[in-house]
Amino acid sequence: MRRTSLGFILLVVLLGAMIGGALGEVLALILPQGVVREFFLRAAEVSVGPAALNLILVKLTLGLALKINVISVLGIFLASYFLRWYSR
Repeated sequence: MRRTSLGFILLVVLLGAMIGGALGEVLALILPQGVVREFFLRAAEVSVGPAALNLILVKLTLGLALKINVISVLGIFLASYFLRWYSR
């Protein structure tokens, strides 16, 4: 049994969510109008910011937004399955 680092776990889950989200958007473009398309397009969005930091020479504006749809959740589950398989 291998020990996996927390950073690797977060990376795998984040990649699963990103790949699943991208697949969900592509699937939503392919599917015709209807209940199934609405199901795949439905998403929860959480955002923080923008926050401005003015350091006289440099001004930074930071923000973060997460948009999770049904396929991205499926991608997270598949990534966690892959992680379980990898850590054996």
